[in-house]
Amino acid sequence: MPSQRQLRAGELVRHALVDILAREELRDKDLSGVSVTISEVRCSPDLRHAQVFCAPLGGGDTQKTVNALNRCSKFLSSRLGRELTMKFTPRLRFSADNSFETASAMNELLHRPEVVRDLKTDGE
Repeated sequence: MPSQRQLRAGELVRHALVDILAREELRDKDLSGVSVTISEVRCSPDLRHAQVFCAPLGGGDTQKTVNALNRCSKFLSSRLGRELTMKFTPRLRFSADNSFETASAMNELLHRPEVVRDLKTDGE
């Protein structure tokens, strides 16, 4: 389990990254015109590394977006260092966030007729 310090630092990094991505015009052609959703940031215990879970907003090629963000990670880290008042600026590693697809698949599964039938109570 992450500590309170790690969780707090992760949220600070997430908010700062959202602001940076909204303001900055990144030069990478794979990121032009793409809005990125950052759902979670997990920091290491020493707060020197951060794993950022992200996905393109509205769908799209997730892996292409993640690769482009990893290419821009040094630039984003430098901008992050200006935004945060932490002792160390964490090194960013972007990963695809598959929770949206998992939630969609789970929702689809729960709406299948045989599952709906089994979930009904005797009073319904």
